[in-house]
Amino acid sequence: MTGARRLAAWLYATAGMTYLADRLTKLWAERSLAGRPPVTVIPGVLQLNYTTNSGGAFGLGQSAPWVFAAATIVVAAAIVASSFRLRNALAAVSLGLILGGAFGNLTDRAVRGDGLLSGRVVDFIDFHVWPVFNPADSAIVIGALLLAVGGIRREREA
Repeated sequence: MTGARRLAAWLYATAGMTYLADRLTKLWAERSLAGRPPVTVIPGVLQLNYTTNSGGAFGLGQSAPWVFAAATIVVAAAIVASSFRLRNALAAVSLGLILGGAFGNLTDRAVRGDGLLSGRVVDFIDFHVWPVFNPADSAIVIGALLLAVGGIRREREA
């Protein structure tokens, strides 16, 4: 397997695992937490609190879900288009996290709405200091941060 194919395999494996983890945890949250009081995991720090939102990561922009669906599709297409031109494993894993998280939230929009990709995303992780979020949101943010760290590291090495 060539280096480019190996890195693409890392990207798609990471995306698949991220997507699966997101879907399974959201299904669990829907079945175990919906309609019930929040579950305290660490008092004053972390609760599991089922909610949904029509906006983007961490509940931002709830009045225009189609904007987030369209942006998700564009970003996913760009990642797929570049998947066989990756230069290192960090980029592959980072983009895999972003792609898997994007498809996780896009799936929610597709199955939980009345119109095309207008549905609400399941959120359930509540740290009390920012809006309730989900594993897909976390994967997208972690992937973006890893990409930034990799870019800074490459800049310093050059």
